[in-house]
Amino acid sequence: MKVYLVYCHPSQSSFTAATRDRALVGLAGNHDVRVSDLYADDFVPELSAWERTNHLSPPDTKPGIATYADNLRWCEALVFVYPTWWAGQPAMLKGWIDRVWVAGVAYELPEGANRIRPLLQNIRKLVVITSHGSGKFVNALEGEGGKRIISRSLRVLCSKRARTKWISLYSIDTTTDAKRAAHLDRVEKAMRNLR
Repeated sequence: MKVYLVYCHPSQSSFTAATRDRALVGLAGNHDVRVSDLYADDFVPELSAWERTNHLSPPDTKPGIATYADNLRWCEALVFVYPTWWAGQPAMLKGWIDRVWVAGVAYELPEGANRIRPLLQNIRKLVVITSHGSGKFVNALEGEGGKRIISRSLRVLCSKRARTKWISLYSIDTTTDAKRAAHLDRVEKAMRNLR
């Protein structure tokens, strides 16, 4: 399977970085993998005024997103590795979604149409590997905004048969080392068995 892993965390010594590393161990040898590290790439998350005004312009007019767009068009599985902050994706990752999932890459709006047409039919699986400072109950009360972005917004731009998988460690601020280790094992196993 062709897997595109998008990693978002500013610290290479974080638990999120350890999670990314274990995901890559699970993917190694079983899949063709491409990785984007948004902080290491110095990705610019801000949607410029020009990009907003020209959001329906062809993607080749937006060279800052070319590699990311090519990776999205290439992959069959998209794996996100990030911490959940304030009930959603970090600003860097949200900016990546805003700037890369654009007309000509993720969807098209045919002239005269009032409904977009998905373009990422190649993506059959979306996987989120994340952690939350709060527990599952608090996240449910907050409405799990980050989960909805993936499962309700991005997924509909992929294959009609695309499935999502959510691998999360809740209450990371107070959890035990044993639970952290078990989470890393679960991540590696899930990536090894990715289909």
